[in-house]
Amino acid sequence: MSLTADLAMVLYHGYEGTAGQTGFPNTGTWLIFGVVLVPIYVMVIAWFTGTPRDTRTGLIGVTYLVGLVTSMWASMFVLTVLIGIVFFGGAPEPIGPTGPT
Repeated sequence: MSLTADLAMVLYHGYEGTAGQTGFPNTGTWLIFGVVLVPIYVMVIAWFTGTPRDTRTGLIGVTYLVGLVTSMWASMFVLTVLIGIVFFGGAPEPIGPTGPT
């Protein structure tokens, strides 16, 4: 085996890439969006259907939630790319090549 193959075996433990599906359509994603976030869904619906109704306040709340989630996802993405470049020698799958190189 070459040095590259040995390093790939140590870093990846024999696991291959997921061909463009990394991170989103896996079971954990459906569990988080379908089960764990149910209280958030109920809260947002209650802002617009509850009594007393205040659409402006509901829209402000939705805007804050979207901004918070967007900033968290963007910062996690940047951190993931930096960790991939520093510790694994290249950008992860959405940016770099699929699987071990």
